[in-house]
Amino acid sequence: MKQVKIDQLHFELMIDDNQIQKRIRLIGVDINHRYENKNPVFIGVLNGCFMFMSDLLKQVVIPCEMSFVKLSSYHGTNQGDMHELIGLGIDLKGRDVIIVEDIVDSGNSLKYTIAAIEKMLPASVVVCTLLLKPECLQYDFENIQYVGFEIEKEFVVGYGMDYNGLGRNIPDIYKNVPA
Repeated sequence: MKQVKIDQLHFELMIDDNQIQKRIRLIGVDINHRYENKNPVFIGVLNGCFMFMSDLLKQVVIPCEMSFVKLSSYHGTNQGDMHELIGLGIDLKGRDVIIVEDIVDSGNSLKYTIAAIEKMLPASVVVCTLLLKPECLQYDFENIQYVGFEIEKEFVVGYGMDYNGLGRNIPDIYKNVPA
């Protein structure tokens, strides 16, 4: 089993790049069909989504636009206390929006992102996430339209996701295992 070590944590291979790319191709086919003649706006939530969004948009052949946002939170507070969505720069009024996430676990940041985007009066908002942890969700989301893989409550790195800033550049997804 392939393993990596980041700082003092050990990780073993969970989903290899071939599986990831195969799933992304299927999602791309669905998006191309569903959004034909609609010119959707893809909004990637940084930092983790960058690899997924890049590979996803290589599969999207319909006209579309893209932008990235980043969530900033109040310093010294927990992750549930979001402050603002920064970096959008596109008018979303009347547009079909596809939010691209690397992973949805508790749903705190996704809930905030959806609410902030809905204030801009888009025609529709759906979510495309590479990974979903159903057991960890604290909210019901009816607009999670595309899920690459459902996973258990596992700490993962690679393919854009990090541990202490490291591991984002690994092409596969690894899960934390005891040493």
